[in-house]
Amino acid sequence: MHEAAYEALDIDARYVTFEPSAEEGAAAIESAATLGVAGLNVTIPFKEAVLDAVDPDPLAARIGAVNTVDFDGETPTGYNTDAAGAVRALRAGRVDLSGTAVVVGAGGAGRAVAFALADEDMPVHIANRTESRAHDLAADVRDGTDVEATGHGLGDLSSVLADADVLVNATSVGMESEETPVPADALHADLGVLDAVYRPLETRLLRDADRAGATTVDGAWMLLYQGVEAFETWTGRDAPVDRMNDALRSRL
Repeated sequence: MHEAAYEALDIDARYVTFEPSAEEGAAAIESAATLGVAGLNVTIPFKEAVLDAVDPDPLAARIGAVNTVDFDGETPTGYNTDAAGAVRALRAGRVDLSGTAVVVGAGGAGRAVAFALADEDMPVHIANRTESRAHDLAADVRDGTDVEATGHGLGDLSSVLADADVLVNATSVGMESEETPVPADALHADLGVLDAVYRPLETRLLRDADRAGATTVDGAWMLLYQGVEAFETWTGRDAPVDRMNDALRSRL
């Protein structure tokens, strides 16, 4: 989608993939700067690991995770566009960002989504396979915002979802599989559900949510809008959103 945007705006740039080992995230930032790279996206498992290799902007520092790096300056600047990507995706899906939210996952994406929804004044329940990480993230959200946040294990999902208004799966569960992190009988018609997984676009979670009458938003919308935010950070120009969306969905 980035190359489609460059072509649409006649920008002389390429978007290519680097695949460092899990231990080489910070070194990859230094190497990219040496090579004259203008910007980077950072994916799992590096979003938290590269934090010390960049100068994070206030939002990325508060979230504790970086997914976008800009090299326009002496020190690389780290941003988190997952946060805006999630909010813009939910709004594109006509999900009302009021009431209570449940976020599944406490990794880099989960941290971004939890802070993003808290910044929309939504109390947030965070559920994670390792419950202690959910409690740690909830404490960080409470410290960084004026919003209530609680941590839970996955076994609490049915109870916290009963009165929830928004659900976001911010884990990779369901990526190219039929797994789901959420019991189907916990879903209901008053939910807006965003699954950050984008392969497949129609995950088991979204199918279950649709059958329950919930409003569903596929992961390509979050992927699109975090990319739009990154593109505009790197170029200083308005992104051709429709062109990027068409290019993205043609590849998924």
